Amino acid sequence: MAVTSAVGLDCCNLTLILGTVTLCFLTFMLQKLGVIFQIFHKVESDSTRHGGELVAEVLKEHGVKFVFTLVGGHISPILVASEKIGIRVVDTRHEVTTVFAADAVARLSGTVGVAAVTAGPGLTNTVTAVKNAQMAESPVLLMGGAAAGLLKGRGALQDIDQMSLFKPLCKFTATIKRVCDIVPVLRKAIQVAQSGTPGPVFVEFPIDTLYPYSLVRREVGMKDSASGFGQAIVNWYLNNYLNNVFAGAWEKQDMSPLPVNRPFASLSQVQNAAEIVSRAKKPVVIVGSQATLPPTPVENIRAVLEEAAVGS
Repeated sequence: MAVTSAVGLDCCNLTLILGTVTLCFLTFMLQKLGVIFQIFHKVESDSTRHGGELVAEVLKEHGVKFVFTLVGGHISPILVASEKIGIRVVDTRHEVTTVFAADAVARLSGTVGVAAVTAGPGLTNTVTAVKNAQMAESPVLLMGGAAAGLLKGRGALQDIDQMSLFKPLCKFTATIKRVCDIVPVLRKAIQVAQSGTPGPVFVEFPIDTLYPYSLVRREVGMKDSASGFGQAIVNWYLNNYLNNVFAGAWEKQDMSPLPVNRPFASLSQVQNAAEIVSRAKKPVVIVGSQATLPPTPVENIRAVLEEAAVGS
């Protein structure tokens, strides 16, 4: 009797363990496939809006007046939407010029400079200017197109590993996975670009996150009717992927700028510097271009140096 009870208890424990493992696996797969996310966020398949509109609205809220670009199909929705709401789109003859120009705007205006280029060679052409912005500590937002998430690594047009290229050069890099991620990722990117030591940031936009639902659905190549079980599985997978990209896309989100962290010298550090200058017989201050960055206007720096009769 004792042996029978022990065997029955072991079977119950095994069943419980297998049930728990199965439940955990199913939950993980549902989350991985975005099914759980879709339950809580609506897919508006009839909407004609596109991700480029969200990009433009965030830029507008952050005071961006110029977007420098060399037009490409991957990023066209960003450019069309930006021009529509009053942001000037400046087309250049080479992608490297877009980032050099954005760098100049950032230095002269005190706001983040913005460049948008197409995928693959469009982005690789910007590397020199991005490195220059990094060394100059200039807040630049580079937005780049990319192959659709479903086609990455499968030989799609101009598909390369762009993130590995820009991670060593940028303070922040991110890939947009869902349309609803555009607003929070861009706000974060612009905040990081201007916080602490300023520098370039890079956000990658797969093409299916920028175009309208109906167009993306057509390009995905999903068949209206499944001829067999295999095609039904393929259709379900493609439809699930599409819905995952657009779930919650047009839910209202805060687009205002996040607070920028700009470190200031402590009072004791300023006092020590003042004492060193006051004791010097022929004081000379070497001021780098970074001193012209916000929040202190360069005119104030000049006035203080002139008042202290310091050569520069």
